[in-house]
Amino acid sequence: MAVASRLSEDDGLGARSLTELVLQRLRGEILSGALSPGERLVEEHLTRRFHTSRAPLREALRLLGEQGLVDHLPRRGVRVAELSTRDVDELFSLRDVLERFALGSALAEPPHPDRLAGLVAALIMMERATARDDPLARAEAHRRFHVELVALADHQHLSRVYEPVILKLQLYMATNIRREAAHSSPMDAVRRHRRLYEAVAGGDLAAVLSVLAGHGARTYLPPDAQHPRDPAPS
Repeated sequence: MAVASRLSEDDGLGARSLTELVLQRLRGEILSGALSPGERLVEEHLTRRFHTSRAPLREALRLLGEQGLVDHLPRRGVRVAELSTRDVDELFSLRDVLERFALGSALAEPPHPDRLAGLVAALIMMERATARDDPLARAEAHRRFHVELVALADHQHLSRVYEPVILKLQLYMATNIRREAAHSSPMDAVRRHRRLYEAVAGGDLAAVLSVLAGHGARTYLPPDAQHPRDPAPS
């Protein structure tokens, strides 16, 4: 990840730029696994590491909290978000229900190619990020693909319900993708999403739901975070 190792107000950057740099650095470390779920984020240590003041750091931590990647605990500071096994299962199950509903609404008739532009852009981003081994961009591409999938339903309230769910799950989605890459080709995840895109472009809802059922969203998470009905990627 090409992020400056030293972040300072003396570099001619405004507070907004400093916040974005700290945000990018921390988000990348969380999604790459360098910072583990439950790990405490101590302001004093982070300001020394990034050579910046507390203000941009706190704003970055606030934004990470909105993205579901950190938890702010009263009187206990900030830590990397950690979901219980039940939380993970419920959120993935809810994601599945919302995606199925969205696709059922979207595929009442075959989609016009113009409506698939967002999915195509996410796939291209995913392929490029995987080819250059950029875990941050890869995780963002996976999140964006699923957001675009639900957006096909053209249902604003559905998208508003869905986006907080996918934000809370992105740490676990990134973990699953990273562990999958360690067991097989890093491009396997790209191929799985391409199969789903091709099924959606074909407009056959039964085929889409079949591919979605074999998407393997939790296959490479620890066993207690896998649903017993969650199949391996195909």
